Amino acid sequence: MFKSKIFNFVFFSLLLVIVFFFSLFLGTYDFQPLLLAKFLCNKIIPGAFPGNWPDSYETVILNIRLPRVLLAMLVGAALSTAGASFQGLFKNPLVEPYTLGLSTGAGFGAALALAFLPGKLSVSLVAFTFGLLAAFLAYSLARQKGETPVVSLVLAGVIVSALFSALISLVQYVVDPLKVQGIVFWLMGGLNLATWKDIQTAGPFIMFSILLLILLGWRLNILSLGDAEAKSLGLDVEKNKGLIVVLATLAASCAVAVSGVIGWIGLMVPHIVRMLVGPDHTQLLPLSALAGAAFLLLADDMARTIFTYEIPVGVITTLLGAPFFAYLLKKAKGGWM
Repeated sequence: MFKSKIFNFVFFSLLLVIVFFFSLFLGTYDFQPLLLAKFLCNKIIPGAFPGNWPDSYETVILNIRLPRVLLAMLVGAALSTAGASFQGLFKNPLVEPYTLGLSTGAGFGAALALAFLPGKLSVSLVAFTFGLLAAFLAYSLARQKGETPVVSLVLAGVIVSALFSALISLVQYVVDPLKVQGIVFWLMGGLNLATWKDIQTAGPFIMFSILLLILLGWRLNILSLGDAEAKSLGLDVEKNKGLIVVLATLAASCAVAVSGVIGWIGLMVPHIVRMLVGPDHTQLLPLSALAGAAFLLLADDMARTIFTYEIPVGVITTLLGAPFFAYLLKKAKGGWM
């Protein structure tokens, strides 16, 4: 376990910075590191390094690589922070942001948009809407007599996931086979179509949700002790549960809306960070955001460089996550570690 909070933050921040620049350099088009650094500095501070830059720098870096890298950071941070929040709330390291059926709800929304609506923006918007709707349905089903038991919430998520999975299959069955390919590709999750528009639309909501979750970390510490203990300490359990669920769902929904279903990050990253720094959510949440951003960046680097052609990054995270989940299941035996 890492000892110092300052050291932890500096370590994970430096890790993210290193991975960020590594990802910018990585690709079929080679850039000189020093020249690229000067180019980026000149964009941040105009006139810092006067010179003529090749058109390729503007096109490849600013319009292709940088939006993709920044979107990967946002999505990774959103999913890992939401995962850490749900794990603390449910007191179980085997849950993730998609536990409430968010991914299948968003998947159904995306399938509807890809099948019947034009334009990428409509896909993101409809996916976001149905992702929130699925989580809301799960939360409503689980709520009993003014309370929301954790077990009921998880079971409600299973029910909602099954419902929207069936609806996705129905859409795939009735639409044109060419559109089915688009639906399947979206469900795999990918960042290859990242644009500045995605960052502008999803970024503010993701950052807002992550910031508030981090500020609520001390309340999550109390909630993770159990409902009875939290009530004895004067905390309004149901209101705080609802607020954390809403914020975590908002962050994850925005991430899914712009990247598709990228699994396992919300399960793996918070658990790894927890093993390193401990269960204190005031530290766990911000470090999970930094680690999640770095992890998805590395996974996306693998997705676009392992083969001569690009594969969906969701495939990479699943290949990494399935063995990790098996390890957790074997060690934790379904409980909180």
